[in-house]
Amino acid sequence: MDYGWLSLLPPLIAIILAIKTREVLFSLLFGIYIGWVIVEHWNPIHAASSTVAVLLKVTRKEGNTEVLAFSFLVGALIALIQRSGGLEGFVRLVKRRGLVRGRRSAGILSFLIGVFVFIESNINALVIGTVSRPIFDRLKIPREKLAYICDSTAAPVCILIPLNAWGAYIIALLANEGVDKPLFFLLRSIPLNFYPLFALLILLFVILTGRDIGPMVEAEKRARTTGKLLRDGAVPLISAEVTALSPKEGVKPRAVNMLLPVVVMLGMMPISLYITGKGDIMKGAGGLSVLWAVATAVGVASLIYFGQRIFNLKEISSLIVKGMRGMMSLVIILALAFGIGETCRTLGTGVYTASLLSRGLPPFFVPALLFLTACFISFATGTSWGTFAILIPIGVPLVSAIGGNLPLTLAAILGGGVFGDHASPISDTTLVSSMASACDHIDHVRTQLPYAAIAASIAFILYLVLGFLFL
Repeated sequence: MDYGWLSLLPPLIAIILAIKTREVLFSLLFGIYIGWVIVEHWNPIHAASSTVAVLLKVTRKEGNTEVLAFSFLVGALIALIQRSGGLEGFVRLVKRRGLVRGRRSAGILSFLIGVFVFIESNINALVIGTVSRPIFDRLKIPREKLAYICDSTAAPVCILIPLNAWGAYIIALLANEGVDKPLFFLLRSIPLNFYPLFALLILLFVILTGRDIGPMVEAEKRARTTGKLLRDGAVPLISAEVTALSPKEGVKPRAVNMLLPVVVMLGMMPISLYITGKGDIMKGAGGLSVLWAVATAVGVASLIYFGQRIFNLKEISSLIVKGMRGMMSLVIILALAFGIGETCRTLGTGVYTASLLSRGLPPFFVPALLFLTACFISFATGTSWGTFAILIPIGVPLVSAIGGNLPLTLAAILGGGVFGDHASPISDTTLVSSMASACDHIDHVRTQLPYAAIAASIAFILYLVLGFLFL
């Protein structure tokens, strides 16, 4: 059934409500319910039943289950590392070696970590948050700034260095459309993928100059003048009882107790991709590989802490449960985000939006409009990969018919898809960035959005100009 403009209501209502009220759980649940009210022909009772059914469905769906399990294990890993003295030891090591002397060098360190950890976007955000949060806290840098760095070096880096599941997925979509040499065209699109390029350049400018805009100015002022890393009333996506864990009494803080589990997690990611891809790392299962990597890190951390006699088995079990309990809020929000994504697929939100493209477009406007369409779909649905799956089968035949530039068109679709992954409050990467930095989620979205909007505006103008020049 074609729901037309009504298909746009659930994601728009959820996003506007979340930003306006700061009540993410209620906003997402209400958006899902409205979607099923539409599907069930305005029957509120049937809609309530369908809302429950879709939430049960998405939590059992392969990929989603892995992300939810990964989130629980992240809490366990953070609790173990903090209580073992690993974070405290790392902060002392950084201070002793003079690696971070101030706010700028702390930002540069986080930026470089984000650039080099390009294997998977969630792992990227997690590593930055784990390594940088104690340093940022000591320097009184607001959690919103750390979340911004985590998020801006996740999807943007992964799409620009596609030696990962992102690259394999896009190549498969292009090959399915009959594109000869899809890797060649993907590589040619990278210099034209303006949104992630400018998102990274703007982030680097902010780090180097210390100049901020919008709500981030208030966050920085609050942290500098009052020392408050979070605003009054903020609710971080990871429980304070996990992030505030102090090292166990009598335990000497050692950096290796943090660095070793993190290195194991990073090392397990390509190994897991290789195994799940049956010998081809580019075809590996990203979600399952992340779960394996974090689970291995938790196991290694438990073994080394037990071997050092820091914890006994009962203490390890207790910390793992405590850490997982501290992630409950994030897991519920993720499940609701998956639920509204499934609701949008049922309503055909992305397909309806994309269908508007076919209404008498001037050829030179195609790349810019595809970019805008990708931005809207990805922001409304919270998924870049879903956006790619909708628009690449539309964009490739369209550009062939009008004789346009395929790398430019592909870059516009990919960049627009990354915008939503980067900026949408219902994107799993945005949620994980809030979690990794222990930041209030809506505060992260509000402070990051102006920077994302600037990068998107520059990209739109460039696609408009190049679309005219390449015609």
